[in-house]
Amino acid sequence: MTDQAEKLFIVPVTALVATLLAAEREKGAPLTEGEVLQIRDQAPSIAMPAHAYRAVIKVWGYDDIDPENVWGEWQLARKSLEAEN
Repeated sequence: MTDQAEKLFIVPVTALVATLLAAEREKGAPLTEGEVLQIRDQAPSIAMPAHAYRAVIKVWGYDDIDPENVWGEWQLARKSLEAEN
């Protein structure tokens, strides 16, 4: 039996949705796409296997924004967060 390498996920140390929300509140206005991409690109991140990522999500209590689709998912998250307030 051979071991296959488990796919690694790049996971921001602090959830992107939380980081983006804090940045937008600090700015006092909606973030631009460029700002969102810059925040994503500069976010401290680590690589982890799927089982470890699932454990992180469980601790956070919610799924984070997919870094590969950060702009679109941030727009959806913003609408959801606005509706909660």
